[in-house]
Amino acid sequence: MQSSSHPDNARPFLTWQRITDWAHAHYRTRTFNKDERIPTRSGLLYLVERGAVRLVGSAQGAGAASDLDDGSDEEALSSLALGLSEEAFLGFVGAGQPFEIVAQSPFMLQSFAHVDQTTVIWLYWSDLDNWPHFRREVLDAFRYQHQRKLLWLSTLGQRRTIDRLLGFLTLLIEEFGEPCESGYYLPWSLTHAQIGSAIGSTRVTVTRLMGKLRQRKLILTYKDGLIAIPGDPSAIRGA
Repeated sequence: MQSSSHPDNARPFLTWQRITDWAHAHYRTRTFNKDERIPTRSGLLYLVERGAVRLVGSAQGAGAASDLDDGSDEEALSSLALGLSEEAFLGFVGAGQPFEIVAQSPFMLQSFAHVDQTTVIWLYWSDLDNWPHFRREVLDAFRYQHQRKLLWLSTLGQRRTIDRLLGFLTLLIEEFGEPCESGYYLPWSLTHAQIGSAIGSTRVTVTRLMGKLRQRKLILTYKDGLIAIPGDPSAIRGA
Protein backbone atom coordinates (compact mmCIF):
# COMPACT_ATOMS: atom_id res chain seq x y z
CA MET A 1 0.00 0.00 0.00
CA GLN A 2 1.50 3.28 -1.11
CA SER A 3 0.93 6.41 0.95
CA SER A 4 0.55 9.61 -1.04
CA SER A 5 -0.26 12.32 1.47
CA HIS A 6 3.22 12.42 2.95
CA PRO A 7 5.89 12.96 0.29
CA ASP A 8 8.69 11.55 2.47
CA ASN A 9 6.92 8.18 2.47
CA ALA A 10 5.85 8.28 -1.18
CA ARG A 11 9.00 9.26 -3.05
CA PRO A 12 10.31 6.42 -5.19
CA PHE A 13 13.41 8.27 -6.35
CA LEU A 14 16.75 7.71 -4.61
CA THR A 15 18.06 11.09 -5.80
CA TRP A 16 14.87 12.98 -5.01
CA GLN A 17 16.46 15.49 -2.64
CA ARG A 18 19.10 16.45 -5.19
CA ILE A 19 16.43 16.95 -7.85
CA THR A 20 14.22 19.11 -5.64
CA ASP A 21 17.17 21.22 -4.50
CA TRP A 22 18.19 21.77 -8.13
CA ALA A 23 14.61 22.59 -9.17
CA HIS A 24 14.17 25.19 -6.44
CA ALA A 25 17.55 26.74 -7.24
CA HIS A 26 16.60 27.02 -10.94
CA TYR A 27 13.02 28.28 -10.34
CA ARG A 28 11.49 25.11 -11.74
CA THR A 29 8.81 24.73 -9.07
CA ARG A 30 5.40 26.25 -8.47
CA THR A 31 2.80 25.78 -5.74
CA PHE A 32 -0.93 25.69 -6.56
CA ASN A 33 -4.15 26.04 -4.61
CA LYS A 34 -6.91 23.42 -4.67
CA ASP A 35 -8.57 23.07 -8.11
CA GLU A 36 -6.13 25.53 -9.69
CA ARG A 37 -5.16 24.49 -13.21
CA ILE A 38 -1.52 23.55 -13.66
CA PRO A 39 -0.17 24.98 -16.93
CA THR A 40 1.58 22.25 -18.91
CA ARG A 41 3.26 21.76 -22.28
CA SER A 42 3.85 18.64 -24.34
CA GLY A 43 7.41 17.37 -24.15
CA LEU A 44 8.02 18.44 -20.56
CA LEU A 45 8.32 16.20 -17.54
CA TYR A 46 6.47 17.11 -14.34
CA LEU A 47 7.10 15.78 -10.82
CA VAL A 48 4.71 16.18 -7.90
CA GLU A 49 6.78 17.31 -4.95
CA ARG A 50 3.88 17.74 -2.52
CA GLY A 51 0.12 17.31 -2.56
CA ALA A 52 -1.79 15.60 -5.38
CA VAL A 53 -2.53 16.33 -9.02
CA ARG A 54 -5.84 15.45 -10.70
CA LEU A 55 -5.69 14.55 -14.39
CA VAL A 56 -8.74 15.17 -16.56
CA GLY A 57 -9.50 14.82 -20.24
CA SER A 58 -12.17 16.12 -22.55
CA ALA A 59 -13.26 15.69 -26.17
CA GLN A 60 -15.44 18.18 -28.02
CA GLY A 61 -18.88 16.79 -28.72
CA ALA A 62 -18.49 13.85 -26.34
CA GLY A 63 -21.48 13.23 -24.14
CA ALA A 64 -21.64 11.28 -20.91
CA ALA A 65 -22.38 7.60 -21.24
CA SER A 66 -25.84 6.40 -20.28
CA ASP A 67 -26.20 3.52 -17.83
CA LEU A 68 -28.41 1.16 -19.83
CA ASP A 69 -28.05 -1.54 -17.19
CA ASP A 70 -29.20 0.77 -14.40
CA GLY A 71 -32.01 2.59 -16.16
CA SER A 72 -32.15 5.78 -18.20
CA ASP A 73 -29.91 8.68 -17.18
CA GLU A 74 -31.55 11.98 -18.07
CA GLU A 75 -28.36 13.95 -17.32
CA ALA A 76 -26.34 11.81 -19.71
CA LEU A 77 -28.92 12.03 -22.47
CA SER A 78 -29.23 15.80 -22.08
CA SER A 79 -25.46 16.27 -22.32
CA LEU A 80 -25.33 14.07 -25.40
CA ALA A 81 -28.11 16.03 -27.06
CA LEU A 82 -26.36 19.33 -26.42
CA GLY A 83 -23.07 18.04 -27.81
CA LEU A 84 -21.14 19.52 -24.90
CA SER A 85 -17.50 18.85 -24.10
CA GLU A 86 -17.49 16.46 -21.15
CA GLU A 87 -14.65 16.46 -18.65
CA ALA A 88 -13.52 13.00 -17.55
CA PHE A 89 -11.51 12.24 -14.45
CA LEU A 90 -8.44 10.23 -15.50
CA GLY A 91 -6.72 9.65 -12.18
CA PHE A 92 -4.36 11.07 -9.60
CA VAL A 93 -0.63 11.64 -9.46
CA GLY A 94 0.64 11.53 -5.89
CA ALA A 95 3.68 13.07 -4.23
CA GLY A 96 6.97 11.73 -5.58
CA GLN A 97 5.43 10.65 -8.89
CA PRO A 98 5.99 11.94 -12.45
CA PHE A 99 3.46 12.85 -15.13
CA GLU A 100 3.39 14.38 -18.59
CA ILE A 101 0.64 15.83 -20.75
CA VAL A 102 0.50 14.67 -24.36
CA ALA A 103 -1.53 16.77 -26.82
CA GLN A 104 -3.68 14.64 -29.12
CA SER A 105 -6.45 16.37 -31.08
CA PRO A 106 -9.43 16.32 -30.63
CA PHE A 107 -8.72 15.30 -27.04
CA MET A 108 -7.47 17.76 -24.45
CA LEU A 109 -5.67 16.67 -21.29
CA GLN A 110 -5.31 18.98 -18.31
CA SER A 111 -3.97 18.81 -14.79
CA PHE A 112 -5.29 20.46 -11.62
CA ALA A 113 -4.08 20.69 -8.05
CA HIS A 114 -6.42 18.41 -6.13
CA VAL A 115 -5.43 19.76 -2.70
CA ASP A 116 -4.07 23.05 -1.41
CA GLN A 117 -0.32 23.63 -1.44
CA THR A 118 0.33 21.18 -4.25
CA THR A 119 3.89 21.78 -5.48
CA VAL A 120 4.96 20.69 -8.96
CA ILE A 121 8.46 20.58 -10.47
CA TRP A 122 8.96 20.80 -14.23
CA LEU A 123 11.94 19.54 -16.23
CA TYR A 124 13.05 19.06 -19.79
CA TRP A 125 13.75 15.43 -20.57
CA SER A 126 17.28 16.48 -21.52
CA ASP A 127 17.77 17.67 -17.93
CA LEU A 128 17.73 14.01 -16.91
CA ASP A 129 21.00 13.47 -18.77
CA ASN A 130 22.61 14.82 -15.60
CA TRP A 131 20.98 12.04 -13.55
CA PRO A 132 20.87 8.80 -15.60
CA HIS A 133 19.80 6.74 -12.58
CA PHE A 134 16.95 9.15 -11.93
CA ARG A 135 15.89 8.84 -15.59
CA ARG A 136 15.58 5.07 -15.15
CA GLU A 137 13.49 5.55 -12.03
CA VAL A 138 11.19 7.95 -13.87
CA LEU A 139 10.71 5.45 -16.70
CA ASP A 140 10.03 2.70 -14.15
CA ALA A 141 7.38 4.94 -12.56
CA PHE A 142 5.73 5.50 -15.94
CA ARG A 143 5.72 1.74 -16.60
CA TYR A 144 4.00 1.21 -13.25
CA GLN A 145 1.40 3.85 -14.12
CA HIS A 146 0.80 2.09 -17.44
CA GLN A 147 0.17 -1.20 -15.65
CA ARG A 148 -2.31 0.52 -13.33
CA LYS A 149 -4.16 1.97 -16.35
CA LEU A 150 -4.52 -1.52 -17.80
CA LEU A 151 -6.18 -2.61 -14.56
CA TRP A 152 -8.39 0.49 -14.77
CA LEU A 153 -9.44 -0.40 -18.33
CA SER A 154 -10.23 -3.93 -17.23
CA THR A 155 -12.44 -2.56 -14.47
CA LEU A 156 -14.24 -0.22 -16.86
CA GLY A 157 -15.03 -3.20 -19.06
CA GLN A 158 -17.47 -4.51 -16.45
CA ARG A 159 -21.04 -4.48 -17.76
CA ARG A 160 -22.77 -3.43 -14.53
CA THR A 161 -22.17 0.11 -13.37
CA ILE A 162 -22.03 -0.93 -9.72
CA ASP A 163 -19.18 -3.32 -10.53
CA ARG A 164 -17.30 -0.58 -12.37
CA LEU A 165 -17.83 1.74 -9.42
CA LEU A 166 -16.56 -0.69 -6.80
CA GLY A 167 -13.63 -1.73 -8.97
CA PHE A 168 -12.67 1.89 -9.63
CA LEU A 169 -12.79 2.85 -5.94
CA THR A 170 -10.84 -0.27 -5.00
CA LEU A 171 -8.09 0.51 -7.51
CA LEU A 172 -7.78 4.09 -6.28
CA ILE A 173 -7.58 3.07 -2.64
CA GLU A 174 -5.23 0.21 -3.41
CA GLU A 175 -2.81 2.68 -5.02
CA PHE A 176 -3.20 5.79 -2.88
CA GLY A 177 -4.97 4.59 0.27
CA GLU A 178 -3.83 5.07 3.84
CA PRO A 179 -4.68 2.79 6.77
CA CYS A 180 -7.52 3.54 9.16
CA GLU A 181 -9.28 1.61 11.92
CA SER A 182 -11.58 -0.25 9.55
CA GLY A 183 -9.34 -0.72 6.53
CA TYR A 184 -7.94 1.81 4.05
CA TYR A 185 -9.24 5.19 2.94
CA LEU A 186 -8.61 7.55 0.04
CA PRO A 187 -6.92 10.62 1.56
CA TRP A 188 -8.51 13.00 -0.96
CA SER A 189 -12.14 13.76 -1.67
CA LEU A 190 -13.83 13.02 -4.98
CA THR A 191 -17.21 14.33 -6.05
CA HIS A 192 -19.83 11.94 -7.35
CA ALA A 193 -19.71 13.81 -10.67
CA GLN A 194 -15.96 13.16 -10.95
CA ILE A 195 -16.45 9.49 -10.14
CA GLY A 196 -19.24 9.27 -12.68
CA SER A 197 -17.05 10.78 -15.40
CA ALA A 198 -14.37 8.18 -14.67
CA ILE A 199 -16.65 5.15 -14.96
CA GLY A 200 -18.97 6.35 -17.74
CA SER A 201 -21.91 7.22 -15.52
CA THR A 202 -23.52 10.30 -13.97
CA ARG A 203 -23.63 11.97 -10.58
CA VAL A 204 -27.19 10.79 -9.88
CA THR A 205 -26.38 7.16 -10.65
CA VAL A 206 -23.15 7.23 -8.64
CA THR A 207 -24.95 8.69 -5.62
CA ARG A 208 -27.55 5.94 -5.76
CA LEU A 209 -25.01 3.15 -6.20
CA MET A 210 -22.71 4.50 -3.49
CA GLY A 211 -25.67 4.16 -1.14
CA LYS A 212 -26.09 0.52 -2.15
CA LEU A 213 -22.38 -0.19 -1.59
CA ARG A 214 -22.59 1.38 1.87
CA GLN A 215 -25.65 -0.70 2.73
CA ARG A 216 -23.70 -3.82 1.77
CA LYS A 217 -20.73 -2.53 3.80
CA LEU A 218 -18.47 -2.78 0.74
CA ILE A 219 -17.45 0.85 1.22
CA LEU A 220 -17.39 3.08 4.29
CA THR A 221 -17.30 6.78 5.05
CA TYR A 222 -14.21 7.93 6.92
CA LYS A 223 -13.91 11.26 8.76
CA ASP A 224 -15.29 14.15 6.65
CA GLY A 225 -16.82 12.15 3.82
CA LEU A 226 -13.67 10.37 2.65
CA ILE A 227 -14.19 7.01 0.96
CA ALA A 228 -12.88 3.89 2.69
CA ILE A 229 -12.88 0.19 1.99
CA PRO A 230 -12.85 -2.38 4.80
CA GLY A 231 -9.86 -4.71 4.97
CA ASP A 232 -7.09 -4.84 2.37
CA PRO A 233 -8.23 -3.43 -1.02
CA SER A 234 -5.73 -5.58 -2.93
CA ALA A 235 -7.34 -8.66 -1.37
CA ILE A 236 -10.79 -7.37 -2.35
CA ARG A 237 -9.74 -6.87 -5.97
CA GLY A 238 -8.20 -10.32 -6.11
CA ALA A 239 -11.23 -11.99 -4.62
